[in-house]
Amino acid sequence: MSKKVILLRGVTPTGQNRIPKMSYLVEILQKVGFEEVKTYIQSGNIVLQTTKSDEEIKQTVHDVIREKIGADLAVVVKTPQQLERAAAEQPFDDSHDRTRIHLVFTNDTIAQTKLDKLLQEDFGDEKLVQGSECLYLYLPRDAKKKRLYTNYLEKYLGSTMTARKLSVVERLMNM
Repeated sequence: MSKKVILLRGVTPTGQNRIPKMSYLVEILQKVGFEEVKTYIQSGNIVLQTTKSDEEIKQTVHDVIREKIGADLAVVVKTPQQLERAAAEQPFDDSHDRTRIHLVFTNDTIAQTKLDKLLQEDFGDEKLVQGSECLYLYLPRDAKKKRLYTNYLEKYLGSTMTARKLSVVERLMNM
């Protein structure tokens, strides 16, 4: 049995990809064999225990949510250790507002040549940094033209990704 952190991509407050109640999500995931299922905030963060492989977790979580709730959400699977490493490597110093630091996770292998090209771009006040477990975004409130957002990164890098604020990652790794 190992602990896994599930990050759902595409949860919306209203509409088709809404998860009505986190308690129901816990219930349906337990029914398909996951143990010690806990959720954190409405945006799709789950911590659970399982013996399944990451690929089996991705497929099972996606399918049960699709079948029981009707939401078609991408599923990113990480270990608490990966989140700890990602939080520890966070590259921004104290001059940066911690509430504006985002960590972008994927299950996919990103083409390094595409990523290198992206890392060379000037995003003004916004910053993009590569880490060993994720990409880091610094998105100041007053950025004139927001370019660095998950949809842009997914399209450019050809990868399914989901972002979480640093504070959310820290909370999840301690659950």
